[in-house]
Amino acid sequence: QVRLVESGGGLVQAGGSLRLSCAASGSIFSGNAMGWYRQAPGKQRELVARITSVGTTTYADSVKGRFTISRDNAKNTVYLQMNSLKPEDTAVYYCNAAPLGVNYWGQGTQVTVSS
Repeated sequence: QVRLVESGGGLVQAGGSLRLSCAASGSIFSGNAMGWYRQAPGKQRELVARITSVGTTTYADSVKGRFTISRDNAKNTVYLQMNSLKPEDTAVYYCNAAPLGVNYWGQGTQVTVSS
């Protein structure tokens, strides 16, 4: 069964930190790029960060220098370390995998940053 399960969201003050985790079933994690997206109310879902199977990373300009994506291949888990959080980072964060062009999404985890 294909599964992506996010955790780690919550409420934090501006300037604070959170770490999101996404546990994936092995069938979609191994050998595939993984990504974190977010969707704020009234806005389109956007790519936040992506990591390939060999660890190459890309980031949205808005989070560069503040967020770090990483993966633990032994645990089939991808992480998003978020530092220096801003109110505009408030959104539902989703884990994504797209092996062979088929998109899989987690249920999402809410991140709320208060000013």
